[in-house]
Amino acid sequence: MVTDSSGRSVRGRHVRLPTLARAARWASAALALAALGGCASTLYFMQAAAGEWRVLHARRSIVDVIDDPGTSESLIRELGEVRSARRFASQRLDLPNNASYRTYVSIPRRYVVWNVVAAPEFSVKPKQWCFPIAGCVAYRGYFHERSAQSFAARLRRRGYDVLVEGVPAYSTLGRLPDPVMSTMLRYGSDELAGMIFHELAHQLLYVRNDSRFDEAFAMTVENAGLKRWLRYRHQPQRIAEFERLDGADRAFAALLRDTRRRLARLYASDIPHARMLRRKALAFAQLAHGIETLEQRLQVRAPMYDRWIRQGLNNASLVSVGTYYDCLPGFERLLKREHDSLPRFYAAARRLAHEPKSERDRQLCRS
Repeated sequence: MVTDSSGRSVRGRHVRLPTLARAARWASAALALAALGGCASTLYFMQAAAGEWRVLHARRSIVDVIDDPGTSESLIRELGEVRSARRFASQRLDLPNNASYRTYVSIPRRYVVWNVVAAPEFSVKPKQWCFPIAGCVAYRGYFHERSAQSFAARLRRRGYDVLVEGVPAYSTLGRLPDPVMSTMLRYGSDELAGMIFHELAHQLLYVRNDSRFDEAFAMTVENAGLKRWLRYRHQPQRIAEFERLDGADRAFAALLRDTRRRLARLYASDIPHARMLRRKALAFAQLAHGIETLEQRLQVRAPMYDRWIRQGLNNASLVSVGTYYDCLPGFERLLKREHDSLPRFYAAARRLAHEPKSERDRQLCRS
């Protein structure tokens, strides 16, 4: 999450992130889809199914929540924003008009899910987990933080670099009627609208086994949708602030991308293990210094990155951000080529989705 120099939260970690707001609100589609389709790990399937059932069982119609005399004025305002953004998504952004984000559920904890991301000690490629419906993705999600931390500890004992992040929302890709969760509401009205646009974009188009494609597509829709939403509401100052802090997000992402590339070259080299460890540690120390310098130069705070620095930056940190940002410029070029028409952009993205992954990467993910 990036904040401005006053400390206010800006644009919000799949989950959005990513934030990188998005890196802190990764959309844990695989978690809920594991509950639908089953998976190789019985215990993982059981916790996913039980967690999803509890969320769905606790849902209430947003209209009913607003009409309830016991609902606070602040929640009524926030859910009114949700209804407006949901209507705008279908009517103005051509996103799915279905039962998702028309119900509300109160989650009695800070996050609904905790995601675990891992990468080998000397690799910037994420460990993959595969599911019957979602395909292979670069995380596993848990409805209980203790379970996530326990799984992360097992991965660390096996030599992996690991990152555990709380997630305020997840998507079932339209397989189930996803609710608005109380965990989504603490990020501000703009980020809340952006989350809805992002998750509905996943329902519109999802390519198995290609998280970079999926997340960059959804982020492009989110960004374009949020700008249109703010223009529709005649809020040019908020558009300007969005663009300023989006630029900061991208600067941080570029810094992490450069580190990832340097480390990829290092890991591909044939040098002794001890020397590689020292050079890896030096690269992450330089990254930590770069993050702190960038915060000062841009006059923003990045609490997520600050937390990563305290915990110890590692390969998993680099993986999580790359999933969202590697292919984003390519999708933005595609939207521009389609004259900023979202329906034409969706059609072009669908055509690309049918291409081999190597061709998608060539067109979208080059620097």
